[in-house]
Amino acid sequence: MRFKDLIVGDQIVLGLRAADKVQALSEAAKRLGAHLGLDVPAVLQSILAREQMGSTGLGRGFALPHARMAGIEKASGLLVRLARPLEFEAIDKQPVDIMFLLLLPAEKSGEQMAALASVARSMRNDELLATIRKAKTAAGLYEYLVKVE
Repeated sequence: MRFKDLIVGDQIVLGLRAADKVQALSEAAKRLGAHLGLDVPAVLQSILAREQMGSTGLGRGFALPHARMAGIEKASGLLVRLARPLEFEAIDKQPVDIMFLLLLPAEKSGEQMAALASVARSMRNDELLATIRKAKTAAGLYEYLVKVE
């Protein structure tokens, strides 16, 4: 699954200000939930419930918070670069400055696992992480993401 299958240009947020992990997740849930026409408190509750099972901080400053949601038919994401790195209980104990919030349909399918695996695999690329960290505009970053796939 490719980035262009998961996000559109307005689903990239650069410089999101948050005091902590919960506020960052809340802001991301608000933006993606509203974009998809979902109940934002339900989105946040689902994300926080998943996070309680174990941190989605995958290391190298990247987190992949995700949840299954009724009311959506395909995986959809929001790429966020935080204004400053936050403690996220990541597996490498490093703070997180890049999040990719991923909402998946409630019904389990191989496509959903492919979406999670694809984003996680892409974010292991040092060049991609550096590009996200240096991006000046969301539109420019979106163009880059679509081009490199």
